[in-house]
Amino acid sequence: MLSRTADHLFWMSRYTERAENTARMLDVNYQTALLPQSDAVAQVGWQGLLSISELLPTYEALHGEVNARDVMAFMVTDESNPSSIVSCLSAARENARAVRGTLTTEVWETQNQTWLEVKRMIKSGEFERDPAQFFEWVKFRSHLSRGVTVGTMLMDEALHFMRLGTFLERADNTARLVDVKFHAVKGDFLGNAREKDQEYDFYHWSAILRSVSGFEVYRKVYRDVIKPERVAELLILRPDMPRSLHASLNEVVNNLALVANEQSGETHRRAGKLCAELKYGRIDEILATGLHAYLTQFLDRVNDLGIHISRDFLIPSTT
Repeated sequence: MLSRTADHLFWMSRYTERAENTARMLDVNYQTALLPQSDAVAQVGWQGLLSISELLPTYEALHGEVNARDVMAFMVTDESNPSSIVSCLSAARENARAVRGTLTTEVWETQNQTWLEVKRMIKSGEFERDPAQFFEWVKFRSHLSRGVTVGTMLMDEALHFMRLGTFLERADNTARLVDVKFHAVKGDFLGNAREKDQEYDFYHWSAILRSVSGFEVYRKVYRDVIKPERVAELLILRPDMPRSLHASLNEVVNNLALVANEQSGETHRRAGKLCAELKYGRIDEILATGLHAYLTQFLDRVNDLGIHISRDFLIPSTT
């Protein structure tokens, strides 16, 4: 496959996944903001959301003070923000258009219709009237895109590069979400808490689980009250949790093997090593050494993987 074509397919899927993850993070913050809490606590939540995407300095340069209305607009409709939902869906559509001949009609029409529909929804004010419904729509369109891709595309390199982009992006976003949300809980989250704090904690952790469609999964797996260390275990180490770091890296390793070439051995080795550490890791060891440090290192390694994948497959050869 031409590296240019692989690049478009890879980034089409990454941008679609990024739009969904941004919608998930905005939705959980929007829902949490409806709970009884001080303005200061609410502001920390919105600052955390910007920190997840490393956009806090950019936002402050444009808007100054962090508030819900401006953050929502910045992360949804601001076309100057490359990580906004509108920008991601636009970039996904443009990448799809560039390789229209490689895609099935259903995949192309799904991407194109999503872009046309999101423009209509923003213009008509549907997002402002019901943000929660808008975020659900973005998630649904991402689900539809993945389903149509798997259901209609030939199982060849084109599909493997699309899957590679999806799961590399998902690993990155899940790690950022867990890091920021755990970091937001001041003090030792494993310590004893007052009854009022426990009630707040339940809503805090259940909101995080819902943001990755993990609330029902948690109940099924653990059959117990929501505990922070188990939330971390579910989202980091469980290979059967679809949005966990382990499940995402399993897919990255499998798809790398399917598109391997003579220069991708080192990239596959690095991905396999990271996946093995997740497979044999234990949550008590991760927490003992520091969750923030662990996730920061994980993000660095995922970013390094992205660079190696680009070098091995996506950058056109100059020779």
